[in-house]
Amino acid sequence: MRPGRIALGVEYDGTHFHGWQTQPGARTIQSELEAAISRVADHPVRLHCAGRTDAGVHALEQVVHFETTARRSERSWVLGTNANLPPDIGVRWAHPVDGRFHARFSAQARHYRYQILARRTRSPLQRDRAVWVHEALDLERMRAAAIALVGEHDFSSFRALSCQAKSPIRRVFYLDLSERDGLITLAIGANGFLHHMVRNIAGVLMAIGRGEAPVDWTRELLELRDRRLGGVTAPPQGLYFVRADYPAEFGLPQCDCTDPLQRLRDV
Repeated sequence: MRPGRIALGVEYDGTHFHGWQTQPGARTIQSELEAAISRVADHPVRLHCAGRTDAGVHALEQVVHFETTARRSERSWVLGTNANLPPDIGVRWAHPVDGRFHARFSAQARHYRYQILARRTRSPLQRDRAVWVHEALDLERMRAAAIALVGEHDFSSFRALSCQAKSPIRRVFYLDLSERDGLITLAIGANGFLHHMVRNIAGVLMAIGRGEAPVDWTRELLELRDRRLGGVTAPPQGLYFVRADYPAEFGLPQCDCTDPLQRLRDV
């Protein structure tokens, strides 16, 4: 592989990380990845990602890119980087891209999942994979409330107060809710997301599912455009960055199924 710009698909368990972005004295995804890739490249690298994730948030196929002067095969980038990574981060693929590609700015859409375990008893296996609520949730009420969020809207009521995005306008392509054996999956795709947007949506829908708020609360919050009137931000451990979509011209070898839970549903 020629020197230049390299894209990687990365999977990680965010449980024991302080999020994506490098922070002094903190264990982060970016710092671990940059250190591992730099060893393979034999020079320092700086990573750019499709979407920063908070502490405790997981990724099934985060896309990153970096510049290098090293000549390595795709196999060498993957195996070499993985050999230098801790077990809770892994590189799935590597692919050369031209200078037009940017992991963040070239993305046309991003997809997330939020997992909610609704049952009386906690699950040791899902403790860092889904948020546990011990009461039942009315899935049909949640689905009805989610309809108002699809389309292009001002999501000011669903952004963190500290969000630095220039515009609160986002287009949600779909928002689906499914359930199996008490595990509720919220799947959402949009052209972009505001800080805490998915977790705030999840918090509002859970309140509606518990009967604490009316179904049309989502529509009311969109109209109010005020985060201070919104619901509680849902915990991070149920959130997964699934993937980002890019123009086909870049030829990224992205995975057909980036949701490991899908394999369980298909059995």
